[in-house]
Amino acid sequence: MDYQEVLNNARKIIMDKCKVCPDCNGYACRGQVPGVGGKGSGQAFVRNREKVQQVKLHLDTLVDSGEIDTGITLFGKKYKYPFFAAPIGALEMNYHPSLNDLTYNEHIIAGCCDAGICGFTGDGAKDEFYEGPLNIISNNHGLGIPTIKPWDNKTIISKVRKAEASGVSAIAMDIDAAGLVLLAMAGKPVYTKSVDELKEITASTKLPVILKGIMTPQGALKALEAGAAGIVVSDHGGRVLDNTPATIEVLPDIVKKVKDKMTIFVDGGFRSGDDVFKALALGADAVLIGRPFAVAAYGGGKEGVRLYADKIGNELKEAMLMTGCHQLNDIDRNKVITV
Repeated sequence: MDYQEVLNNARKIIMDKCKVCPDCNGYACRGQVPGVGGKGSGQAFVRNREKVQQVKLHLDTLVDSGEIDTGITLFGKKYKYPFFAAPIGALEMNYHPSLNDLTYNEHIIAGCCDAGICGFTGDGAKDEFYEGPLNIISNNHGLGIPTIKPWDNKTIISKVRKAEASGVSAIAMDIDAAGLVLLAMAGKPVYTKSVDELKEITASTKLPVILKGIMTPQGALKALEAGAAGIVVSDHGGRVLDNTPATIEVLPDIVKKVKDKMTIFVDGGFRSGDDVFKALALGADAVLIGRPFAVAAYGGGKEGVRLYADKIGNELKEAMLMTGCHQLNDIDRNKVITV
């Protein structure tokens, strides 16, 4: 199987909800929630992609030759590449019932492990949406990061305990899920979180806590005050609030406030190794990619996931070669231009 076969297979399976467009940019699926689109006008999803594309790379091969190392160490674990599969849930509703949250995460965790990275897993209206993927992570030597919805603190801490028992290196909470329409429809209350509430959660565990859904420098500083070890600059793929700025637009100002104080992930419209390079150049430590990993899982199972990850990894390596970078630390603001 090659990656084109993966895409062709996925189109046959999920065409009703996702068109598997040549560029996953949010136009064809505008407003499709449930589905894979952005909320309302879909502009937040579209803008994420457009603004990533507007960042350009500086070509420079007048450098010493040498091996290119794309590896990164996060929370005590070494990974081959600085990008990961973002958490995605409600697969049957948003994509196609041929995969559910459990079988999807089986493909994601196994395929990512084969590629030398890891997947973030999700949470949802049913307990098994969190616990099933957690068991898969446990069976794969803890190579995955579970993501908990912003339930009440008692429920969150109970889920943290289960994550600790599975041997994970970190946990995440997508605090922007407070605006998820699907959870409201299912009658499962999620909440915004104060700094004090978050402090209770981070103090309850020795695991690093990553807060996903940070879109302002002030939000990043509040996450730092709350004891978070990392953040994900994210607007939930444009699925919780219409008309937000793009994540790559707000990333540099967030980086100025918390760089070297916590790990900074970013998601939203990153589709290639060049795109990963752009995020790193603007100050992110690593990137999360969502929808394309889902397409890969539907079109090729764990092999499709590995093929997609290897494709992005090879593109990143090529971008580093052509911009004079031998390791990730060589990628900085001077390597890109924003237009």
